[in-house]
Amino acid sequence: MVESAPATPAYWRYTDAEAFMDRVKNGMPPVIVCCACNGGIQGKEANENLPETADEIAESVHEAYLAGASMVHVHARDPSNLTRSAATRDAWVEVNTKIRRRCPEIIINNSTGGGPGMTMDERLACLDAGPEVASLNLSPEMVRFTLKERTTPLACPRPALVFDECVPWSYHEIRRFAAAFVERGIKPELETYHPGGAWVLKYLISEQLIRPPYWVQTVMGYQTSSYPTVDNVLQMLRDFPDETVWLCSGIGPFQLAMTTLALLVGGHVRVGLEDNLYYRRGEPAKSNAQLVERVVRIAGDLNRTIATPAQARAILGLPALAGTT
Repeated sequence: MVESAPATPAYWRYTDAEAFMDRVKNGMPPVIVCCACNGGIQGKEANENLPETADEIAESVHEAYLAGASMVHVHARDPSNLTRSAATRDAWVEVNTKIRRRCPEIIINNSTGGGPGMTMDERLACLDAGPEVASLNLSPEMVRFTLKERTTPLACPRPALVFDECVPWSYHEIRRFAAAFVERGIKPELETYHPGGAWVLKYLISEQLIRPPYWVQTVMGYQTSSYPTVDNVLQMLRDFPDETVWLCSGIGPFQLAMTTLALLVGGHVRVGLEDNLYYRRGEPAKSNAQLVERVVRIAGDLNRTIATPAQARAILGLPALAGTT
């Protein structure tokens, strides 16, 4: 039998005081733990435990899955140059297939965010690799990174470099991507870096390009995103449409504070080496599983149960996997 979400609705107005108090007394819904396992920019030169190859990604995701992650957000790497994001369907299929073999039930969430220097069409390649969910940015993304030198014996050594870029997520491109999601039956994870994303959410709803429940992620503490403060998170939540299921990520040192806030308020959490390379100040994280284990422990202390993949699918309105009914 498929496990279902609790009778209490899994989404509500997160800033509604009465709804919050009721759920504190009677129980919050299970929390979806999304593991952002690797990212498309930094590699082992930044943390030796960050997975790069398809086999490393699948093994790291399996460990995170056993620790409690019901969803993985993944960036495939170019097999011929592991410092670059994958830009072909075949590379994505290899990664997704290996994850699925190790973790038959996990929700696979591919990134259309890509990496430095990619075209918009290259960012779309992951949608043809069969994910259930994929990310969709709701605003231009302006970043400036200094990347460490990558030396042998690491594969694909390169000098230190600075990358300074703005990814042009226009209304036109966002609409084009959203239509591609609809065509393939993929649920978008709607990523917003600041309050302006609410305008684009309204636009996509008016164009009937997204359907409830809306899976919306607040990315806090990223370059040119909103500052990662309690006030800013709550203000963004006030502007989201009804029937929003909220996922929160915090970048770098803000990951722990932002995910703990989401657990308190009733939202869902994203942790992993893409967003944060450290377990605590000065101590590199040993694995994605270590970061998942911590958020699972905190959730338990706050009386939040951890959603199984089947419960996460029910919360998000995704179809059950074949063979699980």
